[in-house]
Amino acid sequence: MSDTLPTGPSAARSVTRLVRLIERVAGVILGLVTLLIVASAIGRYGFARPLPDAFDLSRLILGVAIAWGMASVAWHGTHIKVDLLAQALGPRARAWVNAFAWAVLLGFTALMCWKIWGRVNAAMSGGDATMDLRLPHWPFFLSIWLGLMAALLTTTLRLWRILRWGGDLGEFDGIDDQLLGDQRK
Repeated sequence: MSDTLPTGPSAARSVTRLVRLIERVAGVILGLVTLLIVASAIGRYGFARPLPDAFDLSRLILGVAIAWGMASVAWHGTHIKVDLLAQALGPRARAWVNAFAWAVLLGFTALMCWKIWGRVNAAMSGGDATMDLRLPHWPFFLSIWLGLMAALLTTTLRLWRILRWGGDLGEFDGIDDQLLGDQRK
């Protein structure tokens, strides 16, 4: 199954660029949290001076990275799947089980977007802040919400592809080869 959408090559290129942007955002954010944790550990254990708010910032930034990473996973379908039931079914029933599973994920992602949006509003009105530097929490929650909205979009596109073409559960087992092919284009 191809990553192209039937609305034309222009739309397919746009979706591909959007997914690459989402993946880069997730990667940069994950890199930032890694640097923060390493710097904090070096400061704490090497110089007996931990970075202020390192714990709060690392957990908030990690939440942002996870939300944006969910968008990439939703597009590529590279999450862990247990498909014992689906593999025992015929191709047509398997396609319906696959569509149902992605619809459940879409509903779950929509609920998470709704709940995190409530958390954004609560943090903005409540003045939640980090312990040491008093940095407001709401920009981090807003970034998490934006990542979940990206996940909602990519999950919707993925479900549409499954309903349109009836993709199989194992279609991205060779994702590394496919990603290398996408980079060469």
